[in-house]
Amino acid sequence: MKLLIVGTGYVGTTTGLVFAEMGHQVTGLDVDTQKIQSLQAGNLHFYEPGLDELLRKHVKNETITFTDNIKKAIEMNDVIFICVGTPKEENGSADLSYVKNVAQDIGRYMNRSKVIVTKSTVPVGTAELVTEWIKTSQLQSVPFAVVSNPEFLREGSALADALKPDRIVIGSTSDTARRIMRELYDNFQCPIIETNPKASEMIKYAANSFLALKISFINELARLCDKLEININDVAQGMGLDHRIGPHFFRAGLGYGGSCFPKDVNALLHTAEATGSPLTILESVVQVNTEQPLYLLNKLKQALGGNLQEKTIAVLGLAFKANTDDTRESASIKIIEALINEQANVKVHDPVVKWSGSSAGCHQFKTVADTVSGTDAVMICTDWDEYRELDWSKLKPLVKQPYLFDGRNMVDKEHVAKMGFYYTGVANH
Repeated sequence: MKLLIVGTGYVGTTTGLVFAEMGHQVTGLDVDTQKIQSLQAGNLHFYEPGLDELLRKHVKNETITFTDNIKKAIEMNDVIFICVGTPKEENGSADLSYVKNVAQDIGRYMNRSKVIVTKSTVPVGTAELVTEWIKTSQLQSVPFAVVSNPEFLREGSALADALKPDRIVIGSTSDTARRIMRELYDNFQCPIIETNPKASEMIKYAANSFLALKISFINELARLCDKLEININDVAQGMGLDHRIGPHFFRAGLGYGGSCFPKDVNALLHTAEATGSPLTILESVVQVNTEQPLYLLNKLKQALGGNLQEKTIAVLGLAFKANTDDTRESASIKIIEALINEQANVKVHDPVVKWSGSSAGCHQFKTVADTVSGTDAVMICTDWDEYRELDWSKLKPLVKQPYLFDGRNMVDKEHVAKMGFYYTGVANH
């Protein structure tokens, strides 16, 4: 089948490469010419394990090509996936301007019947809007069907998630479109949920919001356990073994971040407010997540005498989680900004991310050893395996003061305590 992927960002590129791997002929379309040239040369413009190899393979085999020719791309393909961004507006709602632009281009250049698939995360009712935008932009009446087919990719494991998904959701009112989508996903071994577009759009928001709820729940519980001197890891394990609850997303830490959870939770809250049905539990989820990075920072401040001015702090990790270069809504960035506001000197390290901050009070170093050298405290903010495997006995002589604040509960506290570190985790007693 000939597929067009509009938008060659994280979701679009991953989706296109997986469909190429499944034997389809894929075209990636983007208005960013530099991005298109990079992809056509086999160079991935973001970090995602395993995806770069797949890109080089299918570019070489010509099973995927990239273009910025909108008219030709729309005319030549039968199924069109909309994979553009839906960034957060100031009021929390999703910005659909990119989706609208694509829909209008499809209507303008559509030359025969096509299936239009919204892969982008969009508010409930967007399929109806896309249908209307296409219709009003058509120069001649051409039949088409709009399908909601949300993605469920985790940054850092997107390739595995796309190749072996937990489920596939197809939201459509067209029998023909559903048949084409089933054919498209014929090689995937997982449950397929067929429903209407509104339910499909809600499934995506509801799933991400519930996972965010689990993260904020365990983090708020961790604060209580901290006061009661209870190890939150033991509590999480005891809860997670209940099959009705499960262990996933039950690790206390610095909260959730990235491109999905913060944006999607806020968009669902905006929808709820607009319909007069407030989601008070979800409002609390956001509040807990906003406060969580500062919880550990306050512990650091107390340990260093209540004043961070002129103190030198090492921050290990910039990405919002391991195996990605995404810093959107990263707890690390929030902590760094707070440290700078406290007039501390900040030294940062990340295996992949390059620091883009402009403050004179923060500098990035290539090695962990250089980062922690001469510091008053070390904070682990991203759960990179590199930090899990650090030899703290070699780092101990380098620090000015041996304070270690583990925002991901990933260090063996007893092991580092024997070396003379003052260890503090998130309710990791």
